[in-house]
Amino acid sequence: APPSRHIAWDPGALPVAHRMAAALDATLVETCISRLVIDCNRPLDAPDLVPPVSETTVIPGNAGLSDKQRAARIDLSWRPFHDSIAGIIDERLARGQETRLVSVHSFTPVYKGKSRPWHIGIIHDEDRRLAAPLIAALKRLAGVTVGVNEPYSPADRVYFTLERHARSRGLACAMIEIRNDEISGEAGQRRWADLLTGIFSDLEPEEASGSRQRAVG
Repeated sequence: APPSRHIAWDPGALPVAHRMAAALDATLVETCISRLVIDCNRPLDAPDLVPPVSETTVIPGNAGLSDKQRAARIDLSWRPFHDSIAGIIDERLARGQETRLVSVHSFTPVYKGKSRPWHIGIIHDEDRRLAAPLIAALKRLAGVTVGVNEPYSPADRVYFTLERHARSRGLACAMIEIRNDEISGEAGQRRWADLLTGIFSDLEPEEASGSRQRAVG
């Protein structure tokens, strides 16, 4: 049976990303495997690369892995995911195409017993070229509570993919986190994908000209 809990995947994020990528003529890279097997949005030395515990749930299949088993998981998903992103970006830059990197995720409304009020969060570090106009546009929406580096921030080690592929190349980037009860069904997925597509389409040319590269972790 497919995983049903948020500890295994980001419910709703992939349909949103697919719809956005199609509308924006963007390239989408997805991991295609549960983060319980290996979390592609973590560095290889992260303690939760292959998480022994996710939130409060012990993951028996991740206990006592040998170096060979760990390497097999890296080769199965982590390395192809990052090689794909790097290859696409390098090809675009070689052609002189302006490139932005955006990751699309979802988060659970309650985490370790604590409620999260934000409908959407934009995660960024000191490079705010993409995050600032995104946040400004989202804050203009009636009835939407926007988290800025909430419910996560780069300090939580969630920014690895963007650090590795965008920040290392001086490319503008941002991480989008949508609360998963907002995108649990097709109507919500359409609503948020179309809202975000509209915002990206309306950005000033110097902020987001050209096609955009998207990576979904």
